[in-house]
Amino acid sequence: MAKTTRRVGVVLFQLGGPDTLAAIEPFLYNLFCDPDIIDFPFARLGRKPLAKLISTTRARKVQHHYATIGGGSPIRRFTERQARALETELTGRGLDVRCFVAMRYWHPFTREAVAELQAAQCDEVVLLPLYPQHSSTTTGSSLNEWHRLFCDDVPVHNVGAFYRHPMYLDAVIEKIEEALARFPDPERAEIVFSAHSIPMSIVAKGDPYQRQIEETVRLLMERGGWPNRHRLCYQSKVGASKWLQPSLHRALHDLGAAQAREVCIVPVAFVSDHVETLGEIDHEAREEARRLGIERFEMSAGLNDSPKFISALGELVLEALGENVRGCVPAVEILNEAGASSLVAAS
Repeated sequence: MAKTTRRVGVVLFQLGGPDTLAAIEPFLYNLFCDPDIIDFPFARLGRKPLAKLISTTRARKVQHHYATIGGGSPIRRFTERQARALETELTGRGLDVRCFVAMRYWHPFTREAVAELQAAQCDEVVLLPLYPQHSSTTTGSSLNEWHRLFCDDVPVHNVGAFYRHPMYLDAVIEKIEEALARFPDPERAEIVFSAHSIPMSIVAKGDPYQRQIEETVRLLMERGGWPNRHRLCYQSKVGASKWLQPSLHRALHDLGAAQAREVCIVPVAFVSDHVETLGEIDHEAREEARRLGIERFEMSAGLNDSPKFISALGELVLEALGENVRGCVPAVEILNEAGASSLVAAS
């Protein structure tokens, strides 16, 4: 059991999400004002007007998704549960630890987490982005914002992409098994892994996200040992540019044309349920599948605060603490080691 007399602060990073219908547009405005999301020549002048235009248009398009899941995103609730469960997990392993939630685009904002961390007088810090695969506009954006706001003279450790971690994979497999068990014959269901899409222009620059998603699917299928047919698709495209394909919409149409009757959707890039899973998949895609003749449609639940996932996070924190990285690590160094990508989501 790990023993320490030092107080450790663990910061859990997420994109955040609007907690009411009225918060959708300002949430999206914050997202599209992020230079890690919108960057082009003279962006400093044009970013805010463009963000206003995109957020106004996009808010109207996604409002019904939030309305179908209760009028707001549950991502804050799930992330705070993860933080409390992780605090309990690490305390049980002998650490004096405090966990904090830092959302990028909605409350509790990163600056709120910084204030809470400083008030707790922690002796060292672990930065834990809750994104299994690396993206410059998820992990990268969160860390950039953190380092703009926090640079106290304490040791800082960073948890990188964790999609290969065995305990994380086992936590996802547990949720897939639960979903497959709801089919009369689990081996007949086609497993469809769905990840948030990104622009092809980013992939062309060496973005690691697509490769890491594909590796995640391969590792899950190997470790899960399922004989089922499976495929990978992408969802939540924004704008008119070319993004990763096939889309979830296209995958469902292909399955319908092939007379598939049983489909299990696995959200493979998310660690908690939010609008992309509960709205886009479990409501919109479910209805589309029904129209296409798919008779049985199931979605594996988000990891949320499942004990296996919390144990995985605990291992990641302990491994990070063993690295003994001191001082404020510039986010750009972390990004250069992991590569760059783009992931635009409304959580």
